[in-house]
Amino acid sequence: MTAAIPLASSRLAARPGVEATPWVLMYHSVSECTDDPYRITVSPDRLDRQLGWLRARGMTGVSVAGLLAAHREGRAAGLVGLTFDDGYADFLHAAVPLLRRYGFTATVFVLPGRLGGQNDWDPLGPRKPLLTRDGIRAVAEAGMEIGSHGLFHTNLVLADDEQLRRETADSRKLIETITGAAPDGFCYPYGLVDARTVEAVRAAGYGYACAIAPGRLAGPHALPRTYIGAQDTAPRLRAKLVRHRWRSAKVAAR
Repeated sequence: MTAAIPLASSRLAARPGVEATPWVLMYHSVSECTDDPYRITVSPDRLDRQLGWLRARGMTGVSVAGLLAAHREGRAAGLVGLTFDDGYADFLHAAVPLLRRYGFTATVFVLPGRLGGQNDWDPLGPRKPLLTRDGIRAVAEAGMEIGSHGLFHTNLVLADDEQLRRETADSRKLIETITGAAPDGFCYPYGLVDARTVEAVRAAGYGYACAIAPGRLAGPHALPRTYIGAQDTAPRLRAKLVRHRWRSAKVAAR
């Protein structure tokens, strides 16, 4: 059983001028969509405004791998991790141009078991196409980090041991066949994580993993993230940043 890994005592321990817990934002789809029951979509215009808000405050969006590397070296001040879950095809056409305009990078967590498929795991809402093999390569060539979201967007907490191994280890191997490099990052579908899934992700060779609110499991293989949606205008972003800094200060004080 995997023990909890407090951020303050792990490789992510804060250094002078660097928050104890890196700020990582969680996006999904970027498109014009009025039917959005799960609140997973931001419009390109809203994303543009959100990225501009970060830039105006001297912040730079980076991939999670880049953020963690900078954090370990004590040079992460002003950096924020940008993640996009599910590997929607609209990331390539709608998000990448905006990220490059601001000089930002991001991490995209893809589903190699659903290449060119759609979000069939969502019973409600519109069908959204997912990145193809060529689309994933194009995203990587644009300077974005590719991570794994498992094979099929499966709730890993409920998976049996063999399914858990396939979703973590096999998805990593498949992504390597697409991009030529084994991904360093994993993202738990639905943000759900327990000690067994953390251990499986670590055993599969991932250097880090993203969750949502992992609680006592928070650490390099269960990084907390801040949800960002269509309603997040400047005041809400400011409030979320303040909340993150308050929580980070509590971690540093442990």
